[in-house]
Amino acid sequence: MSSYALVFGKTRHLLLVLEHKAMWVVKKLNFDLKAIGEARRLQLVELDEWRTHAYENSKIYKECAKRWHEKQLCEKNLQVGQKVLFYNSRLQLFFDKLKSRWSGPFIIKEVFLHGVVELCNEDGTNTFKVNGQRVKIYNGEDLHRENTSVYLRNSD
Repeated sequence: MSSYALVFGKTRHLLLVLEHKAMWVVKKLNFDLKAIGEARRLQLVELDEWRTHAYENSKIYKECAKRWHEKQLCEKNLQVGQKVLFYNSRLQLFFDKLKSRWSGPFIIKEVFLHGVVELCNEDGTNTFKVNGQRVKIYNGEDLHRENTSVYLRNSD
């Protein structure tokens, strides 16, 4: 046993020995290094072609999705004095799935650049600014809201 094996607990392999063993394995299995290298090169080229096709397909998909999304958007012509509904997307403590999140109607007091709209109540009080994408034109009658309560009793 060598001193290296006593200190480190394993045998020492010289690089020359490893290279010799690798050459011996190649000769034993009758590998042609040039043919293997050429096959590997062809695999890399094929992989590159697959990557290019995937990139082109994702680019086409993104363009189609963008066209569809832009086609779904409609132009809002918001004007001062127009009645709108406001979409309230704040986090609620109690989830009211059937409750409408559209509140209003509100009256547009002023339209700013980049789609910002200043709204006020119908009586002219309580003005606030919101994003123009969170409002939609109100084309209906007044909303009638009713509060109902249901009391549950124990059936003894």
